[in-house]
Parts: sequence; C-alpha cells; structure tokens
Amino acid sequence: MTAVVDVTVAGLAERVRRVAAGSTRTIVGLAGPPGAGKSTVAEALVHELSPDAVLVPMDGFHLSNAVLEALGRRDRKGAPDTFDAAGYVALLRRLRTPGRDVVYAPTFFRDIEEPIGSSIPIALDTPIVVTEGNYLLLDTPPWSQVRGLLDAAWYLEVDDAVRLERLVARHIAYDKPPEAARAWAEGTDQRNAEAVAASARNADLVLRI
Repeated sequence: MTAVVDVTVAGLAERVRRVAAGSTRTIVGLAGPPGAGKSTVAEALVHELSPDAVLVPMDGFHLSNAVLEALGRRDRKGAPDTFDAAGYVALLRRLRTPGRDVVYAPTFFRDIEEPIGSSIPIALDTPIVVTEGNYLLLDTPPWSQVRGLLDAAWYLEVDDAVRLERLVARHIAYDKPPEAARAWAEGTDQRNAEAVAASARNADLVLRI
C-alpha cells in the first residue's frame, strides 16, 4: 500500500534532492486529479529548487481545439485520449538521457485554451526536471510508459469538495459562465478525476500539502 504523508514544499524539495544525489538528470513526477493543485505545488517546488530545476507540464501535450473538433472530442477535452501521450513519452525519453542539444518542451496557455510548442527550454546541465499532470500514473498505454521514466512519482491528494470548488472558480476565471463551469467540473472533470484516482496506487507516495 502506498504511504500517505503530510509534507511542506520545503520538505518535498529535500526529498527531491535526496533522489537526485549523484545523478546527472533526475525526473520527478507529480500526479493528481484536476483541481488538486499540481501546477501550484510544482511551480513552488521548482522555485524552491532553483536554479537546479525546470518545470515541464504534461498539459503542453493537449491536442489543439481544431484537432479535438475534427475528432469529435471537444466536449471531453482533458480526458486521457485528448492528449498526445506518445509525444509526452518521447519527450521524457529525451530528457531521461541528455544529449548535446537543448530540449524544448511545449506548454499550455489557459487564457487561449491551446498548447504552444517549443516554449520551455531544458538546458543540458539542468539536473532536475519536475513534470506534473493528471495521467502520469495510468496503467493504460501509452500512458503506462511514463512511470518507468520517472525517478520518483508522487500523487497529490486533496479533499474532493475543495477540489471541486477550485475547478469551478478556475473555469469561471477563464470565461465560462458559472452554470457551465459547475457542469464541466461535475461532468467531464469528474470523470477524469475518477480515472486518475484509480492510478494513485502506482505512486511512491501520496502527498497532502
């Protein structure tokens, strides 16, 4: 059974340093359901580890809205099959064994709800990569390849009621009407959250921050 621990960002940074000791490149994954606070915790963790760490979000591999429309999946945006999961795995493999070139990762801009490629440079001498996203621990391919590319994988747990209200507030902040925001949080987001929760058993630790 995966251990559940209460930890601060400073404590989490110390765990990362222990994992990374003596390694040229360490990749740490932070998973959890929508609204768990993954981005906030990951950004704070990278800040704590600065200048030795860079953040590479899984969300950069969202399929574009145009592609989702063509696939008939626009109303399920955020589900596992609405990402370029194979592309994310390929990027982690490149980061796993640094070559001679800077690697550029994509990111996701919520204000336009679209991914933008080549937005995050990862220098050869950056020793720690923190990656975060919903589906790092899924058992289904190609997501199932992610876990083996991580030196440590942690699952962020938060009270469901708190998580739901965060999601509603986020959707409203990005221009969804309140009723539509709640419907999306309780519908599409919730279905995704249930899939993510089932993958928590694959984490090294379950974190409460």
